[in-house]
Amino acid sequence: MFKIYCIGLFALLTAAAQAGGFSLSSPEIKAHARLAHEQVFKGFGCEGGNLSPELAWAGAPKGTRSYAVTAYDPDAPTGSGWWHWVVFNLPADAAGLKKGAGDPKAGLMPAGAVQGRTDFGQTGYGGPCPPVGDKPHRYIFTVYALKIDKLPLDETSPAAMVGYFLNQNMLGKAVLQGRYGR
Repeated sequence: MFKIYCIGLFALLTAAAQAGGFSLSSPEIKAHARLAHEQVFKGFGCEGGNLSPELAWAGAPKGTRSYAVTAYDPDAPTGSGWWHWVVFNLPADAAGLKKGAGDPKAGLMPAGAVQGRTDFGQTGYGGPCPPVGDKPHRYIFTVYALKIDKLPLDETSPAAMVGYFLNQNMLGKAVLQGRYGR
């Protein structure tokens, strides 16, 4: 019994160490700091640049076959938060996204990647634009390491559906959080 416990504990610690090494970074986003004007949405009363940040990840769990990236505001006054960016079917050899890749017309996504529908009702990146006077909202950028090559979805899939498939196929995730208020 003790031997089985030790083997199980070793496997658990190994998995935790592997997941613990998975990281997400950005030259534009500093952890828990205010997001720059260039990332802010252009519309809904906001006049930002609506430029998606450069993202880089490293240390993905063994067995990663694809990635997905989301940007989510849990503080939006909707009862369910707000999806600002949904990208999936990023190839396993991807190590990040270029600045501006969230613009579907820019052609900066890796081949095969899909940008899903955000809560703005469109595909591609939609930056922060919280209501005037609200406390600063949290914007959570997450990269998911997935155990499958592709999600069985397309660009019309709502973010909640993408989220379901991400959680069903996730090997690990890494998070970077910024803030923005007006």
